[in-house]
Amino acid sequence: MTNVLDITAFGAVGDGKTDCTSAIQKALDEAGAAAGSVVVPPGDYLCGCLKVPRLVSVTGLPAWSFRRNGSSILTLNDPEAPCLLDVSDAAGCVIKGLSLRGGRLGSGVHGILVTHDDYNGAGEEDTPTIEDCRVDGFSGDGVHLNHIWCFSVRHSMLCFNKGHGLYVNGWDGFILDNWMSGNLGAGICADKVAASVTATGNRFEWNRLAGVSLRDSNTVNLTGNYFDRSGGPALSLIGSEGRQCDTVTVTGNIFNRSGAGDYADTPPVDEYDRCHLRAERCVNTVISGNSFRVGMNDGGTGQKSPDYGMVLRHLRGCVIKDNALLCGSVKQNIVDLGGHEGDVIIKDNAGTESEKLGVFWPALSE
Repeated sequence: MTNVLDITAFGAVGDGKTDCTSAIQKALDEAGAAAGSVVVPPGDYLCGCLKVPRLVSVTGLPAWSFRRNGSSILTLNDPEAPCLLDVSDAAGCVIKGLSLRGGRLGSGVHGILVTHDDYNGAGEEDTPTIEDCRVDGFSGDGVHLNHIWCFSVRHSMLCFNKGHGLYVNGWDGFILDNWMSGNLGAGICADKVAASVTATGNRFEWNRLAGVSLRDSNTVNLTGNYFDRSGGPALSLIGSEGRQCDTVTVTGNIFNRSGAGDYADTPPVDEYDRCHLRAERCVNTVISGNSFRVGMNDGGTGQKSPDYGMVLRHLRGCVIKDNALLCGSVKQNIVDLGGHEGDVIIKDNAGTESEKLGVFWPALSE
């Protein structure tokens, strides 16, 4: 098929030494003219920023592991590049089965980038799909979606980046079955807004800032995720002064050994960030059916954390109930700082703090 293009036919060499930027871009441009697909065979291809056209798929063979990139690898070789893959003008594109390696080059260089000056900057839904990819070691974010409208990130590992695993400023996203591991920022960060977003079945582990940090966001569903050993809160839902997070559901998640400031380069300045979950200026939000527990570093080293389970302030029309908190924190399972308005239900959250029990983890009696 003439619209399925192999980058090696354009001169790309996967030897980890040859600059393949021009060759891969030629393949992308030709595929763009035919709404075709670009195939990246196994190998390590050095390149700078590549611009992906609309309705083009870039496909490799996914064979990476937790510790290593594998099979179809694109390695950044330009510290001045804004990103490795620019999909800002690539509505409907698919990025599948690639290992993207940043090597910590430059400053603020992202792995995959969508950016527009304004919301709906593309004039239509962006709808990029990122699937079966490993994106690691970038000096910016693994995936940076600024003013995004419609996206999907599935079964990928966004890890060991100096920024966030996934940055979102926009709407209508599916974030499913991913690893967000070891990033210096958050696993997922939305500091402007994330709206109409579903995050299900993800693992957020060892991220220095937070597992998931959402500010001024709404209509978000966080279900069935695993949060492990965040440097700050595993989940932060914060409304800015005069704004709010609203219509958020947090259900069926596990929160383990969060707020572990001792392993982070910059431990939380705010004492209350040493927690599993922080919710402030939230409206119409449900936090129910989750499990929380304390822990230490692997091997039983480091600080026992978190100090606090949930830290709550300035809520309206919220329900926080039926959560399991036996040894859910060291000092205090629920810190209610008040300032609530209207109907707020905080009840039936079972469990006692480990400090009060005097044990790390209680065993069932015979």
